[in-house]
Amino acid sequence: MNKYIAILLVSIITGCNLKSKQAEEVKPKYTADWESLKQFEVPEWYKDVKFGIYFHWGPYSVPAHETEWYSMRMYQKDSPIRKYHEDTYGDLKEFGYKDFIPMFTAEKFNADEWAKLFKDAGAQFAGPVAEHADGFAMWDSELTKWDAKDMGPKRDIVGEMAKAVRKQNMKFIATYHRHWLYAWYPTWDENTDAGDPQYEGLYGPYVPEGSFVMATGDYPNPPKEAFNQEWLDRLNELMDKYEPDIIWFDNKMDIIGEEYRKQFLANYYNNGEKWGKEVVCTYKFHDMAEGSAVLDLERSRMSEKKDFTWLTDDSIDWKAWCDISDPKYKSTNRLIDFLVDVVSKNGAVLLNVTPRANGEIPEGVKTRLLEMGDWFNVNKEAIYGTRTWKAYGEGPQEIVEGHLSEDKNADAVAEDIRFTSKDGNLYAIALAWPGEKMLVRSFAKSKGLLDSEIKNVSMLGSSETLTWKMTDAGLLVDLPAERPCDHAFSLKIELK
Repeated sequence: MNKYIAILLVSIITGCNLKSKQAEEVKPKYTADWESLKQFEVPEWYKDVKFGIYFHWGPYSVPAHETEWYSMRMYQKDSPIRKYHEDTYGDLKEFGYKDFIPMFTAEKFNADEWAKLFKDAGAQFAGPVAEHADGFAMWDSELTKWDAKDMGPKRDIVGEMAKAVRKQNMKFIATYHRHWLYAWYPTWDENTDAGDPQYEGLYGPYVPEGSFVMATGDYPNPPKEAFNQEWLDRLNELMDKYEPDIIWFDNKMDIIGEEYRKQFLANYYNNGEKWGKEVVCTYKFHDMAEGSAVLDLERSRMSEKKDFTWLTDDSIDWKAWCDISDPKYKSTNRLIDFLVDVVSKNGAVLLNVTPRANGEIPEGVKTRLLEMGDWFNVNKEAIYGTRTWKAYGEGPQEIVEGHLSEDKNADAVAEDIRFTSKDGNLYAIALAWPGEKMLVRSFAKSKGLLDSEIKNVSMLGSSETLTWKMTDAGLLVDLPAERPCDHAFSLKIELK
């Protein structure tokens, strides 16, 4: 009898040990605390890609007036946009933001064509704004009827783009701005449709007047638990359905309770482990703990090289992030110089483009993207897969740092040169054509930056054999008679 009891006890203990071992095996790597989340390491693929494209596109593209913030400013008293709206569409009680949704038809939208255009432009990752501050989800959601599958286009925009982007062998990014929805609309104002409780699913919960504030970090009337939970639930649905390689957040995410932010990040990173891929999350300001995700800037860049990988997002339009009737597009030269400068400082660029409500991409946008692609076809070796050098560059250009500061930065000149490195080679990229000769002062012996002697110098895109010499002032190169491209020009420096 004792023998059987002993056998039974051994079986029970063995079973418990097995279950304990299995539990250990399935224990998630990340938990919802910052120290655990700081285990995150930036994937090598993300360090390699350098350039991505996304787009602001939604019901706010229908009025195409002034700004993607039209949905909020159309309700603001004394706002020029409110006057424009009432003059054009009528009283806000009768024609509110919701009434743009049936007009957002996207009849010319073709995800495959968009993805190919982005790939042809040189992008290595791409995707949509999945939900902007307006509260309209661009995916097929089970959590709300206010989405692009049930209304407006009646198509799963996020799903179609995810498939098309991956077909082009790009990484897929989805961006999420829903935290801005809190107090975005005047849900206290019964004189507008936003104050009608039947539209709460779009306009958000009732909040007292004066609740809206910018991204200050100080929120006297923060969202209640229900809003925070819905923010997280929608985000988890987006993540589970489309498995984005990158999830990007707009600023003001700190209005959401910290526990919800940490829970999302743990969910995302653990899902990445489950999916068998290395994922990336980005944040702005102090919205996540330093080291837990990738820092993103907006319409700005670093003035110096950083030892951490960072991102900056900017729009192709100086004025707006969505299609508007009077766009002011940046020049292709400006876009390329911005990219090269950012990459030389350990950053990457996420460029926003501005489709029309009907699904067309404006010709001015297409032209610039294809010109960027032409440039990448010549100079990609100096960008993709590169790392920083000891110095980011040289020249007179001084970059003004700070949120939304890009319009304070002057155009670069020929003396502005930026450096990258790869496979033991250096690349010196002049941001304007230097003329017959190019002098790279940073390579002067007196600078002490070069560890090896130079073996050969060539220009990407040119078959000419270049004459060069080391002088006291630096590396002096006789340039090709013909320019190999129309914008920033890359010397390849091979070392012994």
